[in-house]
Amino acid sequence: MTILSADIRKKAHLISGAVLGSFVLCHFFNHSLGLISVGAMEAGRRTLGLLWQSAPGTVFLYGALLLHFLMALDSLYRRQTLRMPVGEALKIVFGLSLPFLLIPHVVMTRVEPILTGIGADYPMVLRGLWSHAYNASRQSIALLLVWGHACLGAWFWMRGRSWFPRYEILLYTIAILVPIFALFGFVSGARSLPPVYAEHGAYGDLATVGRARIGPIAANVRLALYAGFAGLVGGTLALRALPSRGRIRVRYPDGRVAAVSLGFSVLEASRAAGIPHASVCGGRGRCSTCRVRVIQGLEGQPGPGAAELATLTRIGAPNNVRLACQFRPVHNVTVVPILDSDSLGTKTQLARHNGGGRERRVAVLFCDLRDFTRITEHRLPFDTVFLLNRYFEMVGEAVEGSGGVIDKFIGDGALAIFGLKSTFEEACLQSLTAAARLAAGIRALNQTFAAELEQPLRLAIGLHAGPAIVGEMGYGRATALTAVGDTINTASRLEGLAKEHDCELAVSVELADRAGISLEGNRRLDISLRGRQATLETWMVENAAEISKVLPAQD
Repeated sequence: MTILSADIRKKAHLISGAVLGSFVLCHFFNHSLGLISVGAMEAGRRTLGLLWQSAPGTVFLYGALLLHFLMALDSLYRRQTLRMPVGEALKIVFGLSLPFLLIPHVVMTRVEPILTGIGADYPMVLRGLWSHAYNASRQSIALLLVWGHACLGAWFWMRGRSWFPRYEILLYTIAILVPIFALFGFVSGARSLPPVYAEHGAYGDLATVGRARIGPIAANVRLALYAGFAGLVGGTLALRALPSRGRIRVRYPDGRVAAVSLGFSVLEASRAAGIPHASVCGGRGRCSTCRVRVIQGLEGQPGPGAAELATLTRIGAPNNVRLACQFRPVHNVTVVPILDSDSLGTKTQLARHNGGGRERRVAVLFCDLRDFTRITEHRLPFDTVFLLNRYFEMVGEAVEGSGGVIDKFIGDGALAIFGLKSTFEEACLQSLTAAARLAAGIRALNQTFAAELEQPLRLAIGLHAGPAIVGEMGYGRATALTAVGDTINTASRLEGLAKEHDCELAVSVELADRAGISLEGNRRLDISLRGRQATLETWMVENAAEISKVLPAQD
């Protein structure tokens, strides 16, 4: 019986982890003050202690610690197979090993002060940890494991967010520098203590006698904590090993069968049987790459939960499509993975950085030469290639010079994306700048080839902005960074509308507003686009080069 729903368990795990991560960040900052002095470390401890060592803060902190550990055990128990990606395995191993590494430190800094009535300051703790090389090594390893576990947990949560790429380098830099400064402060603070610190009253006779008196009690507390946490982990693993209430079979279209215990998800069944199964988000229901089509056995199965239903609704999936990571069949079922890792090479591609795709808000530019086939029909093929290459060069310089990237060239057209390394507003402004440069560039080409062209080259440009899935797509060497989605389709249709209305540029009002640019004086139309219920407000600009007058000056 499930007391808490999956959504509540995930939120509890996430919130408790955020509390612990905040404490760890504060604690490591306190350690780094050792680069200044032990006095600075102690001053920082007193300040942070107002929060974390107060009665409410202590309850909040250790409550979050216990809740996070219990949620981790619950997740381990519910995980029907221990086959998983390396990152997930490291996060679990780090998390389960932490209590055993931190128990001595917790007893020294929290339990012993309660028993003796003498607070544990930084000089006392540093002296105790550096009295034996084993203690110092254990504490350093614990520091690295705590931070590694926190970073992995944060990465699993952040990697699918639209804002993550903008701050990715900054976050990775912080992830590297924080433990380095903490370790250096830990070592520097200990080395700055006088060699005779303990012998000349730094702790005081009362502290020495008190610690000696409660030594056996502290040892028993440590032993009890070790036994308690070991019992919880061992009990969880033992429960996993107990015979389940039944077994089911998950059949795949190539004849393979995964026979698993009741309670497995289809994704876990695939992993347990060694069957490749795409899952970009790691089985958290945040993407649809693991989805399967149920071709037999759907009747009587549990319906999708809130998270699964939201994802399926968003992609418009039919009733017989389920997310493999969330679908836990109660009887035999036959499924067809929609993204076949074996036949499509998905398994290899998803391992590449950002290969699985990520939703971003981008600005998209489509441009195309008008009547180019008729213009070049009497030209030699090599002359046409030369002219096209000069045109493509001009397009590339205009786009890249404005901060965008060329997605692809399609015949005599081009698709460009803006916003992969900038804010949404900057991307919109960059796309308008590129459009103005394209218009100026095509006029320069016409002057250069005036003697060879019977009529000047003319451009049609479409600009739109919004969400799109950006990632590496394709097969083999034809794989490249590209974008897909309604925003791309709309920009393409606006380029076609520019031709229909004999304009050089059709740009959505939304993009211009986001860029902070006024295009008053141009025609403003409500355009009905195929596949969209609502109309799209669009500026029709006859001369795109003119918008450079309202753009901010370039550096």
